[in-house]
Amino acid sequence: MKQFIEQQMAQRATAWEAAKKILDVATAEKRDLTAEETQSYEKISKELEDRQVTIEKMRADEARELRLEAATREIADQVRPVADAPRSVRTDGEIIRSMAKGEIRSYAFEKRDVVKTVTGAPVPTSFYDQVIMLARTVGPMLATSTVLNTASGENLQIPSLAQYSTAAIVGEGTAIAESDPIFNSFITLGAFKFSFLVQLSSELIEDSGVDILSFLASQVGNELGFRVNASLTTGSGSAQPKGIVVASSLGVTGATATSGAFTADNLIDLVYSVDTAGRRLPGSGFQMNSASIGKMRKLKDTAGNFVFQPSLSADANDLLLGYPVFENPGMADTATTAKSVIFGHLPSYFVRQVGGIKLDRSDDFAFSAGLVTFRATMRVDGNLPQTSHVKHFIGGAS
Repeated sequence: MKQFIEQQMAQRATAWEAAKKILDVATAEKRDLTAEETQSYEKISKELEDRQVTIEKMRADEARELRLEAATREIADQVRPVADAPRSVRTDGEIIRSMAKGEIRSYAFEKRDVVKTVTGAPVPTSFYDQVIMLARTVGPMLATSTVLNTASGENLQIPSLAQYSTAAIVGEGTAIAESDPIFNSFITLGAFKFSFLVQLSSELIEDSGVDILSFLASQVGNELGFRVNASLTTGSGSAQPKGIVVASSLGVTGATATSGAFTADNLIDLVYSVDTAGRRLPGSGFQMNSASIGKMRKLKDTAGNFVFQPSLSADANDLLLGYPVFENPGMADTATTAKSVIFGHLPSYFVRQVGGIKLDRSDDFAFSAGLVTFRATMRVDGNLPQTSHVKHFIGGAS
């Protein structure tokens, strides 16, 4: 499967080279794309997106195969004589099935290290990890940010530096002056509760062949992932997290009468609006939505080089001006006064998560319909203490 993924990446790179040739011809002749060229370019762009979807699906199938192997071993342990069954702690799958059967009512799934002593046996993915992986697929904020996991939800204060200490040339026998660093006001991270209900029929629960863990993980991961990512991206900071876009500082304003569109020069200026220290830290990159990425792919710098470069590895992101670009559906479309692109040291944004993912069960909420109701809860907050580390592009006024 890994070889197939690598093949898809190579074919994706080949398709991008074909797309560049179409744009290069039109650029050299100083004209717009013809109808036939537009059709070809759109077809290639669709191929790029389709192959990316295929790559992501293959990755998901690979993870699913590991879970299936783990489930198969679990069934084998159940039919094996008790004396021969290995002694171990309960798996997340066993906990969720016990919850579905009503044996337990509530459980908090926390991030933890799993130690598997059996040599050669793949470690099954826990419910928490499945949810977080899906959440990261829905949006990148839990993947690109610094995530602080705390056991309880009391306010957490994060300091940030406003000014470094300054040195000066000092003569022999001259007293050295004190120069203390200056700090900004503390950033306080609370714990906003994101929660929703999902229902399963009693028949579904009683069918032992159904992978309840994966079903609930997909529901919880997609819904919580989408909502949490949106708040961590553009949240106002009032009764919700302060999103990275809102907390970032202005880097570049676009030209007027361009409907908020950005140019290659705008993106270059955005990169260098971030100070050298922040720009060179590991984790620096861009975030924008899919529509903006589509527009960005067509841009060239003044030397005629495309600013976009597709990744040649299944484990890496596509590059923009040499920096990884993360697709974030929570980012705004290009428009006048819209903050459609951010760049900077993305781990400078702090996400505070309390505990893990909590599931609660109720038989009474939808008793008449024969449904068992699960309530999924995740408590998070976020803010950007060092606002100079992340800058945004804003569309020029009309």
